[in-house]
Amino acid sequence: MSQLLPTDPIQVVRAGPQRWEDVSTVMGRRGGSASCWCQFFRLRGTEWTGSTRQANRESLRRQVCEDAMPPGLLAYLDGEPVGWCAVAPKSAYPRVVAARGTGQALDGVWSVVCFVVRVGYRRRGVARRLIEGAVEFVREEGGRVVEGYPVDPARRSSISADELYHGSLGLFTDAGFTVVSRPSKARVLVSLDLDQR
Repeated sequence: MSQLLPTDPIQVVRAGPQRWEDVSTVMGRRGGSASCWCQFFRLRGTEWTGSTRQANRESLRRQVCEDAMPPGLLAYLDGEPVGWCAVAPKSAYPRVVAARGTGQALDGVWSVVCFVVRVGYRRRGVARRLIEGAVEFVREEGGRVVEGYPVDPARRSSISADELYHGSLGLFTDAGFTVVSRPSKARVLVSLDLDQR
C-alpha cells in the first residue's frame, strides 16, 4: 500500500508481521477492542460465545503475522501507533455475510467492519485517514466495492464510544460512500463502487 503524503502527520500502512506490537498497542488492555481483538465478525454463534480474550488476541496475531493478506490497517501519528481499521474481503466475515440487509454478493466486495482509535488521539482525523487508506487498500487489491456498516448518531438518543467501533455514518459519507439501506433504526449499510471512481 502506498503511503499517504510524507508531510501528513497521519500515515496509514498495512498491518503486517513487523507491526504486531503496534497492533497490540492500539488494541490496548481495556475496553471492547482489548476483548474482541477484531474477531466478532469473523466468528458466529458458539464460536464467538465460547471464545476468550486470549483466544481472540491469538487469532488476530496469527492473521497479522501469518496470513498472506493483512486483516487491517494501522494509523500512525508522528510515528506513534494510534489507530486500527479492520478491512478484508466480505467473505472473511461470516457474521456480516449471514446478517440481513448487508448488501451485495461477495464477488469483489470488501467490508470495513471496525475502527479503533486510542484514547488521547481521537477527534484528530485518524479514523478519516483510516477510511481513506481502506479504500486505497481495497483498490490496490482489485476489489470493486467497499461496504461499511456504520452507526447513524442522528437515529439514536445516545451512543457510547464503544458502539462507534463500526464508524459513524458521517465518516463514511464524507469519504464518498452512499447509503444503500437501513437494516435497523441506527445501523446503516453504505457502499462505495470503485469502478465509478
